[in-house]
Amino acid sequence: MRLRRALALGAAALAAATGVIAGSAPAEAAPAQGIPRLAATTLASTIALSNCSASLVRYPSSVSSDRAMMLTNGHCYEGGFLSAGQVLQNRSSSRSGTLLNAGGRSLGTVRADRVLYATMTGTDVTLYRLTSTYATLSSRYGATALTISASHPAAGASIDIPSGYWKEIWNCKIDKFVSTLREDQWTWHDSIRYDANCDTIHGTSGSPIVDSSSGQIVGINNTGNDDGEMCTLDNPCEVDANGTTHAYQGQSYGEETYWFTTCLNSARTIDLTISGCLLTKPAA
Repeated sequence: MRLRRALALGAAALAAATGVIAGSAPAEAAPAQGIPRLAATTLASTIALSNCSASLVRYPSSVSSDRAMMLTNGHCYEGGFLSAGQVLQNRSSSRSGTLLNAGGRSLGTVRADRVLYATMTGTDVTLYRLTSTYATLSSRYGATALTISASHPAAGASIDIPSGYWKEIWNCKIDKFVSTLREDQWTWHDSIRYDANCDTIHGTSGSPIVDSSSGQIVGINNTGNDDGEMCTLDNPCEVDANGTTHAYQGQSYGEETYWFTTCLNSARTIDLTISGCLLTKPAA
C-alpha cells in the first residue's frame, strides 16, 4: 500500500516539496446545491496527513450548510490497518490535516470529529466528517470541495492524482478494471489499474483520483506492487475468475469512489441497507 515507507523517505524531502504542478487544467466540474465548482485539478482541496494524502470532498447532493468531509484510504485510518472484514461507522475521531491551496501551500488545519465510514475490505477508504461546514471553509479559506462522481469511471480516461503529502500531481490514464485485487489479507473489487507509466509512490496513499475531463473524483489511490512478489504486503496481485494470480512489479492501483453515492439516503447519510448499496457491510 502506498503508505508504508513514506515517512522513511524523509521529512526533509517533504519540506523541500515546492508545490510543482505536473498536470494541466481540466474542464470545470458542474456546480451543485449552492457550492462553488472547482475550476481545475490543482493541489487545491488536497489535505496533507501525517502519513498519507487526503482530500476535501462532497457528494453530488451536498449543500453548503453540511459538515465538510475528508477522504483518505482505510489503511490510513489513525487506528492502524483494519482487519479483513472490518467496517467502522460513526466512530468518534480527532484526526487533523493541513488543507492546501492550488500551489500546495497551507491554508490551515482541518479537524475531524467522526469516522463516517471506513474499511479495507472490498474497497480501501476512510471518510471523515469535519468540524466545519463547507460554507465555513469557503468563507475562511476560499476552499471548494472536490465532488465524488456518481458514475463508474471509464477505461482509457485521463486522470490526475494530486498528493497532499508530496504536494505533487501524477498525470495518468485508466488502463482497465481488475475484478479482484488481493494484497496480504485484504481483497478489493473492481479496482482501477493505471497505465504502466503511472508511478505513484509511498505517501500518495489516500490521494483522490480526479477525472481530467469532469474534475470530479472517480477513485482513491491506494496501492502498487513494489517488488514483484505475489499477493504480499505492498505487492498486490490480480486474481482471475479461476483463482489464478498475476503480479506486475511497478503496477499501481486505485479504488472506485462512486460506491458512496449508491448508499446515500435522502438526508445525505450513508445507509448500508439501501438496495444497490455497494459499500462493504459489517459482518453479521
